[in-house]
Amino acid sequence: MAVGPTTRRRQLGADLRRLRELKGLTLEEAGTRVGISKATLSRYETKEGSVKWPAVDALCREYDASNEERLALVELAKGAKIQGWWRSLADPIPESMNLMLTLEDEVVREDHYACMYIPGLLQTRAYAEAVHRASEMRCPEREVQHMVDIRMRRQELLQREEPPHIWCVIDEAAIRRTVGGPEVMREQLRHLLTVSELPHVTVQTLPFSTGAHAAAVGSFVVLGGETPELDVVYVDILGGGLFMEKPEELERYRLAFQYLRAQALDLESSAALIHRISQES
Repeated sequence: MAVGPTTRRRQLGADLRRLRELKGLTLEEAGTRVGISKATLSRYETKEGSVKWPAVDALCREYDASNEERLALVELAKGAKIQGWWRSLADPIPESMNLMLTLEDEVVREDHYACMYIPGLLQTRAYAEAVHRASEMRCPEREVQHMVDIRMRRQELLQREEPPHIWCVIDEAAIRRTVGGPEVMREQLRHLLTVSELPHVTVQTLPFSTGAHAAAVGSFVVLGGETPELDVVYVDILGGGLFMEKPEELERYRLAFQYLRAQALDLESSAALIHRISQES
């Protein structure tokens, strides 16, 4: 998968922080040496906003980076301008969704645990409409359709020449919950079975019989970058979502997902459960 601007920006921030720490400098000390504020350097390292390549060049020289590494980071800085297909949409996009789109546009894998609804990347349009109408009760129909349009566009990444690997562990509750009525649900479950046959999509079900499990707190997604330090966790919360990228947070959710995969049914048994529930709808 080609490295996009979001990945370049996040890689740049991680590398600048690594070089500064190797040099043993604080944010304030490093910023003073090149004439930028502590706040600006912190923003550079936390991958937020634009970055000026001359400042990156100066920082690399202060950090005694090799000439090769300095030139590589300068190129990252020059290329770190975030633009995506969603920028062309006329209606505004919620901030949390905007960040999800920028990250998802460049992932190499996504690990989903879904306890409430079928993961958005695997939803049919009718199912997605029902989800949005229920969760945004005061939202006018035009906005519902706008958000569903975005969700449908997100799914195009499954059809890319080099798509990310999508691994979903779906709780039995999400498969049994009738969203949008019986016919919409039957269509959704048939679609789930169809998309699970794609080589880059893995679907496991977590049956009620499992009992207590590793992610009783709720749904989450681990968005996998080109390297582990670029991973991000997204957790659903009321009114939006929470993004986490501290190493200890990432490790906690990675481990939870490993346990969930082990606790879930195998692929054949998962498909059989989905098929059986679809027949009951």
